[in-house]
Amino acid sequence: MRRFAGIWCRAVHPLAATTMTPDEFEGYLLPLAHRLSAALRSSPFDTEAAYEVGAALVDAQCTEPDALPAILGVIDAHLVSCSPPGAPLSRAPLSRPPGESFPGPSGESFPDPSDEPTHEPLADDEARARCVRLQHALAAGFVRELRERERDEQEAISRAAMVARTEAEKALHASEAKFQAVFEGAVIGVGIAGLDGEVLVVNDAMARMFGGMDFFRPGRNVTEFVHPDDVPGAHELYRELVNGERDHFRIEKPHYRDDGSELWTNLTVTLLRDSSGAPQYQLALAEDITEHRRLRERLRYEATHDELTGLPNRTLFLERLDQVLAADADAERFGVCYLDLDGFKAVNDSLGHAVGDRMLEAVAERLQRCVKAPTELLARVGGDEFLALVTGPAAQADGAGLARRMLAALAEPVRIEGRELRVRASIGVVDGRAGEIERAEVLRSADITMYRAKAAGGNRYEIADADSNARVIARHSLTNGLPSALEKGEFFIEYQPLVRLTDGTVRGAEALVRWLHPLHGVLGPDQFIPLAEDTGLIVPLGRWVLEQAARQAREWRDAAEDDESLRVNVNLSPCQLSHPTLVSDTVAVLENAGLCPSALCLEVTENDLIGADETALRPLRQLADLGVDIALDDFGTGYSNLSYLRRLPVSQLKLDRSFTRGMQRAPADPVDVKIVEGIVSLAHTLDLAVTVEGVETAVQAEHLRGLGCDTAQGWYYARPGPPERLHTLALADAS
Repeated sequence: MRRFAGIWCRAVHPLAATTMTPDEFEGYLLPLAHRLSAALRSSPFDTEAAYEVGAALVDAQCTEPDALPAILGVIDAHLVSCSPPGAPLSRAPLSRPPGESFPGPSGESFPDPSDEPTHEPLADDEARARCVRLQHALAAGFVRELRERERDEQEAISRAAMVARTEAEKALHASEAKFQAVFEGAVIGVGIAGLDGEVLVVNDAMARMFGGMDFFRPGRNVTEFVHPDDVPGAHELYRELVNGERDHFRIEKPHYRDDGSELWTNLTVTLLRDSSGAPQYQLALAEDITEHRRLRERLRYEATHDELTGLPNRTLFLERLDQVLAADADAERFGVCYLDLDGFKAVNDSLGHAVGDRMLEAVAERLQRCVKAPTELLARVGGDEFLALVTGPAAQADGAGLARRMLAALAEPVRIEGRELRVRASIGVVDGRAGEIERAEVLRSADITMYRAKAAGGNRYEIADADSNARVIARHSLTNGLPSALEKGEFFIEYQPLVRLTDGTVRGAEALVRWLHPLHGVLGPDQFIPLAEDTGLIVPLGRWVLEQAARQAREWRDAAEDDESLRVNVNLSPCQLSHPTLVSDTVAVLENAGLCPSALCLEVTENDLIGADETALRPLRQLADLGVDIALDDFGTGYSNLSYLRRLPVSQLKLDRSFTRGMQRAPADPVDVKIVEGIVSLAHTLDLAVTVEGVETAVQAEHLRGLGCDTAQGWYYARPGPPERLHTLALADAS
């Protein structure tokens, strides 16, 4: 830190107006350096110390125009290196007793740097990022203190001027002498003009601001200082002042110098009256805030624009959207396009983030060319996501048109480092009228619509639809409720009997899980099983179903006093089928329930086994070797070769109901009869039993019995219900 303070002193002391010697100035900077270093390592990170350091530098008279860039430059170049990221904060010996504070020039004190806590090392990137934020905070504290100091001086000058005017009535010569001293010695610009606006006199500070005394040549009138960026109502304020309707006004005002450059001032204009109270002159006090404004604009730009692409960021986009959506926006129509690149993660993962960044730059440039009208705005809101806003009477059509233009602009591949990378994007388009919809709803609808475009294949746009949005929101609500539903015991199982077609006796039952949702009532598996598979909850849910079904099968067998009687069928999802603990979990469930493997049948859909290799089939083979039956569910809906059945470790086929609907009434559909007859013949040749789903009529059951099907299930026999009903059916069959 002593080295840092020395570098800092050498850079800033020549530019400062301080009366301290270099050694004294270096000693003054040392505790400030310690405070910045401690702030750099603070946890949690806090920039308040940097604000105070900025104010302390103003107290040390580092107020010349070139001082602040020099101060920030030294911090940027040396602060992190003087406090290495790989080591804790070092401490230099101090020439004063521990625990005392360092006095500042205005009497305030700074804490002992050696009393600062030791902080954990920081990574280089985080240290640099913190250093930048400390610079911003220091600059803000510096500017704030400088402005307050200059404001105090301005107010003092104004008071002195008023005092001088009062004293002029008593002693004209003494008053003029005092006023002239204040006028000429002021560090801010002072000028006096007549009520007609003619400039009478300005001090040297005012002349320097405007490029020299030639700017205020004889006959120059303040009405010539009008600027296009003047605040609304500035002319009205001036008119009220010269008419005596107000005593002063204060505004930030831009001016053009003779060389065409722009000057920004903090301008205070006061009406000077004579002893009778009649308006006589106007006194202008001008503070040069050009550099302050540039710094403020630069910080504002950095806060509202994307660093990589230069486009507006989420902050600026939301500000503009809020303005459009305001209730007093005169019912203006708007449209929002939410664009997300398809497969961009693969570019970063395979080619690196550098290539991904260049691709984003190229995409941003193309999209920006699509946004030409002043009523349109494009922003990068994160990652590979872009938002565009259009306003006007035809916003709905303009939004869809902008989406088409953006897709067309991305149609040509992007060439990066000799590679041609194809760019695909999905866009959701939302339109509405100001005052009728909230910002959150607009963004949610656009996001949902964009993902609907992705689900439809991507590289397209979709228009927001209220019904589609409602379905997605409901799906999201169910997805969020799934984990707690299992913990709260909201799931239950119903059982549908499996009946032997030869004698009508109950062979067993299929376990079908239901969700008793607190808001939506009883939900079938088709409403939540896909959600459970997407979230991974299907594995614990499937194990729970298997445990409940195994215990129930054991109870049925105990009640029937026949170990060879009722069995239970349980469905396996693709996630369960590929889970590494499937076999061990199943064995553990059977052992805990005291159920023999032959009493359990696991159902796997045909589509899940199409193209499965031996690795994927190994768990099923292991279970089959243990005595567990494997059934191929929804058989006939896939496109597998029938000879493939010989490779599968299955003992049953469950024929899909679509093949037997033509048999529900007499006469039966001859095509369905032939298909079922062929499947049954093939299955029996392969020593496979055949179960038919969806049996709803006695005629249908009779046809299937005649074709040799083994078992059936459907509403003709019983709808899914509680487990005790199945035992009642079994007892009835036995009697």
